[in-house]
Amino acid sequence: MHRLLLNRDIYTEFLQSDLPEARRFLWIVTADIKDLHVEHGHRYKPLLEVLNDLVESGVAVRLIHAKEPGPRFREDFDRCEALIDSELFERILCPRVHTKAIVIDGVRAFVGSANLTGAGLGAKHADKRNFEAGFVFDDKGHLEELMRWIDELYLGEYCHDCKRREHCPDPIIELHR
Repeated sequence: MHRLLLNRDIYTEFLQSDLPEARRFLWIVTADIKDLHVEHGHRYKPLLEVLNDLVESGVAVRLIHAKEPGPRFREDFDRCEALIDSELFERILCPRVHTKAIVIDGVRAFVGSANLTGAGLGAKHADKRNFEAGFVFDDKGHLEELMRWIDELYLGEYCHDCKRREHCPDPIIELHR
């Protein structure tokens, strides 16, 4: 399967339906991150609560982003105990990240233009959303390549030769040269 999703379809046909179905792991890579909300039953709740629920159910969640989120995100984050206390939640910051990708259980992924924000991926009204595009796919070869790259990023493989180190507020690895 290789399917193009545009605008709100990214939210309805991937974020809202597929992301909460993760059973083993969920990897999210984004440049920008804000207090994104999603529909849940008859109410809206922060995506962080969905991630917290996943971690509580045993799903390993890895979040890689480029800059510190704003105060509303941090307030929501501080209410999610599993994201604070569980070893199943991992978060790193790399100011060079501009990728927008979500991998679910190594069997499905979304790669596109949308950041992890309400205007990009959230439940905002159609007249307030960004214009976004991306692809959902389950091709094993592409998934393996994407996951290998995300893993290398997460493990700090690119830190050794990074020429932007002075702009990194929280280096993934300490360099001993």
